[in-house]
Amino acid sequence: MASTYRPESSSPTRTLLPRSHHAVSRADIGEHALKVLYRLKDAGYQAYLVGGGVRDLLLGREPKDFDIATDARPEQVRKLFRNCRLIGRRFRLAHVYFGRDIRDIVEVATFRALVDSERPDGEGVVIEDGRIIRDNVYGTIEEDALRRDFTVNSLYYDIADFSVVDYTGGLEDLEAGTIRLIGAPKVRYREDPVRMLRAVRFAAKLGFAIAPETETPLFELGHLLGDIAPARLFDEALKLFHGGCALKTFEMLRHYDLFRWLYPATEQALTHEQGGFPITFVSRALRNTDERINAGKPVTPAFLFAALLWEPLRLRAEALSQDGMSAQQAQQAAAAQVCAGQARHTAMPKRFALPMREIWAMQPRFRFRSGKRALRLLGHPRFRAAYDFMCLRAAAGEELGDDCQWWTQIQEQAPEEQRRMTAGGPKRPRRRRRTKPRAQDVGV
Repeated sequence: MASTYRPESSSPTRTLLPRSHHAVSRADIGEHALKVLYRLKDAGYQAYLVGGGVRDLLLGREPKDFDIATDARPEQVRKLFRNCRLIGRRFRLAHVYFGRDIRDIVEVATFRALVDSERPDGEGVVIEDGRIIRDNVYGTIEEDALRRDFTVNSLYYDIADFSVVDYTGGLEDLEAGTIRLIGAPKVRYREDPVRMLRAVRFAAKLGFAIAPETETPLFELGHLLGDIAPARLFDEALKLFHGGCALKTFEMLRHYDLFRWLYPATEQALTHEQGGFPITFVSRALRNTDERINAGKPVTPAFLFAALLWEPLRLRAEALSQDGMSAQQAQQAAAAQVCAGQARHTAMPKRFALPMREIWAMQPRFRFRSGKRALRLLGHPRFRAAYDFMCLRAAAGEELGDDCQWWTQIQEQAPEEQRRMTAGGPKRPRRRRRTKPRAQDVGV
């Protein structure tokens, strides 16, 4: 059933900051984004830098990417750029490519309108149960501003005169440090439930407070996330936990009871603490991720999600062991069950799921310190991630003896000393091969 969405105010007040009254400089805008802005302008179209890029520049931060809004239709943008591809059915966008890296893509969006009625060109907004299914009605910059999610993300930098334009009170909220939805919060959250996660992410990232009317529905509408595609929720989870403030984000998600809609098995495990271990482990993993990101070190989603799902895996493996499975069989079966259950909420691609399971599978192998088995473990491609994971478990309180210290020490030794360290200790007994009896031995 379709319905018409209208913000609380359909006649926004325009606030303009001239170049002399703000800190946004072309020198801080990526060269690819500038090329797109100027080519659109020179072709007679309106061209604005918009969203998080403008917000971050006004805050003195370095933007991760630059998005552009224009009155040019997607097909017109494609005619201007040979290196352009049109993507999306729900939201038709133009991607201008300057290289193979995702950071070399400039996203160009046409101004969106506020109506859901059909236009003469056959394009329109389709809304079902409050959620936008299709949205390719184009309008003015004023309408486009009201269609954006938060006021601080609805600021425009005009390449024509270098001014910053605000239609939603974003400049005021930016100065006050407030995350505020544009329009009626419950309507906007139902329109796209992922906005609840975005509200938390921006509040944690920027250190802003969420406006009361924007915050209250977060406690009530988390169930709407259950209708979002698991693949999209996984992409959102990456943004939530790989932005340099994963620990704070995690704490806020749990405060608003949103985390359980992303990782229900983990949330359930965390409610049954054992000496404080589960929360300590997850928190340490998230803090470790933040430290690495903020230090400019590489991180892999496989490690973080291995940590998030470790406690459900451990509890499930213990239950299977009590049912008679060997420790190895129990862990393998538990890993399969945990991953299958999690895929219904955040669908992890194989390129992350397989390394995550390898990290889990290598944990029992750290108990073996002798012979070629230990040396092979040292040379495993996932050794470093699995070793870090094991040490994180030890730091969180798991009883692993001195495994972390021993494996730390052996990595610092020369190959000859490593062979000496692994030469001692108990070895697994060699199985004797059964030989086929000779004819004379059986009386034939």
